[in-house]
Amino acid sequence: MIDHSVYMIKAALIAGARPNFIKIAALEKAFRANGSFKNTLIHTGQHYDAKMSDIFFRQLGMPEPDMFLGIGSGSHATQTARVMTETEKVFLADRPDVVVVVGDVNSTVATALTAKKMGIPVVHVEAGLRSFDEGMPEEINRIVTDAISDMLYVSEPSGMVHLKNEGVADSKMEFVGNVMIDSLRQFEDKARETHYAESIGLSKGRYFLITAHRPAMVDNDAQLALFGNALLGLSELGDVVFPIHPRTSKRLESIGLGEALASNPRIRLTEPIGYLEFMNLMMNVGLIVTDSGGIQEESTALLVPCATVRPNTERPVTIDEGTNVLMSLDVEAIVAAGQKALSGGWKKGAIPELWDGKASERIASHLVGFLS
Repeated sequence: MIDHSVYMIKAALIAGARPNFIKIAALEKAFRANGSFKNTLIHTGQHYDAKMSDIFFRQLGMPEPDMFLGIGSGSHATQTARVMTETEKVFLADRPDVVVVVGDVNSTVATALTAKKMGIPVVHVEAGLRSFDEGMPEEINRIVTDAISDMLYVSEPSGMVHLKNEGVADSKMEFVGNVMIDSLRQFEDKARETHYAESIGLSKGRYFLITAHRPAMVDNDAQLALFGNALLGLSELGDVVFPIHPRTSKRLESIGLGEALASNPRIRLTEPIGYLEFMNLMMNVGLIVTDSGGIQEESTALLVPCATVRPNTERPVTIDEGTNVLMSLDVEAIVAAGQKALSGGWKKGAIPELWDGKASERIASHLVGFLS
């Protein structure tokens, strides 16, 4: 038992990839404000680009990481092993009272495994999400992390149902809301004030914002070709903005679509951009077309149209209550979705329960009691 009147909880907060930064930023701030925690911010470096990491940390108001592990890219096994090896060294040198992991990337499951085997309590934020598609590496990470965590904080009602179905005790899970939306609400005004979409010549509600990164899309020639041709089709309706990873760009070139996209005057293939700028693009968009997880949530919170090009989603509240629609990878269907969104015919969503910008505060308060 920890006596918080004389001792601050040593909390290790783990960030591995850009979506994690957004979630950890909200948690770090809430833990600091709570007054019961001494935070150690650990950046595994699973996704690392010096320019982009610096931009994200600065824009999100995060302190410099206390430790940067420099894991880098590699196969799933390689990344997981490296994170386990390096975090074990960190925890041996300065043992935390609790390890907090977020999301579903390799750093999440690797750090949870390391801490659990060392007897350190593990907290998983954004627990219980399930796509029921074990072909997705993230689904394996979610299942394993939830199975070994000591406390599970859940972002949407489906998560509570899934965990109960998996036999998790009520005392080990808590519905708190969505920490990613905490950051969105905190920085919403700043993002709006960037006027980024306007500054690059985009008209409000008349353009498409694209993201694509999952292997099922990017590493499959036939799927990627369909996606590229869908973007060409959307460009006949309006401007298309696609912050593209260099690897995806090379893959498009390898299948003969790189030049067609790059030379199209209405398609903008940009480098990855900062959090505030990207949020501004989301705020003013006609339609988002994505295979991402977090963007489904952010678009719902902003009440803007989103088409998720996947056969399933682990975030069903964005469909049941929000502005998200699942869509097959079909050129005609995606172009038709673009027409529907631009004409104002997209469904109207609502903000899900507890997506109020205070999830991190609830986690900090509950965690103090749990560890006591």
